[in-house]
Amino acid sequence: MKQKIINGILYGIAAAFWWGIVGVFYFKSVAFVNHIELVVHRTIWTAFILILTTTYLSKWNIVFSIIKDFKKLSTLFLSGLLIFTNWGIWIYAVVTNRLVDASFGYYIFPILSVFFGIVFFKEPKNKNKIISILLVFLAIIILLFSFKSLPWIGLGVALSWSFYALTRKKANVPPDVGLFIETLLLSPIAILIFYFIAKEGNNFFTFSDLNLAFTLFLAGLITLAPLYLYLKGLELSGLGTSGMIFFFTPTCQFLLGIFYYEESFSIVKLLSFCIIWIAVFIYLKDLNSSFKK
Repeated sequence: MKQKIINGILYGIAAAFWWGIVGVFYFKSVAFVNHIELVVHRTIWTAFILILTTTYLSKWNIVFSIIKDFKKLSTLFLSGLLIFTNWGIWIYAVVTNRLVDASFGYYIFPILSVFFGIVFFKEPKNKNKIISILLVFLAIIILLFSFKSLPWIGLGVALSWSFYALTRKKANVPPDVGLFIETLLLSPIAILIFYFIAKEGNNFFTFSDLNLAFTLFLAGLITLAPLYLYLKGLELSGLGTSGMIFFFTPTCQFLLGIFYYEESFSIVKLLSFCIIWIAVFIYLKDLNSSFKK
């Protein structure tokens, strides 16, 4: 059991650093492409690559067994919509130089995962976890009243990803197969969106520019690798543990946003981030104590 948890932690750490650094640099490099088209490419090319891996690994029997289960299929369609939404909001934040706002959402996500783990899966709770959750809500309230508007990027990123993790856990399917079915179900919608983009002449993907076409194809690989690692970590170590490991992702994004891309950062945001960091520290200390027992 301990080895299983350790493996889950390692998967989670690898996913967190990939999302926090590699993914940011990639999508910054294609920021000239409309963010909606980028989401379309993430969906279609991820599904395409998973068709190949599913065939290579001879997993079509698992795919068909899940497709025949209407409850699992509908659950995966819902989780697919959630990940599609999360991708859209995050890419929008990256290409519009609001990476710090997105990082706030990913700082919130781990604590929300703890909260959902307690509420929906009856995972153990204690004083430290409760304090962490309350601090997150306090940070959100400070932003809400200070800016007098909903911090929609941060909340959108956090809620879509938290509910995605929750929904995928309920689906109880292999990570790669689940992701394949999600993107396969959403591909017709993505293709339809691309059709309307191309109809207006606003598309960047064309076969006349093979270099750009290949670069956009990489969106599938850039997406697939960390998402698989995260879902595998979630499966092995649990919702709460995976959620807390994930805080490395917003740390990388925050540092890149402030020091590399020089995004604006107000005193109010600093206060909110400090509260979140305290919440993360409290829970990580508690998590470390639980491993020593």
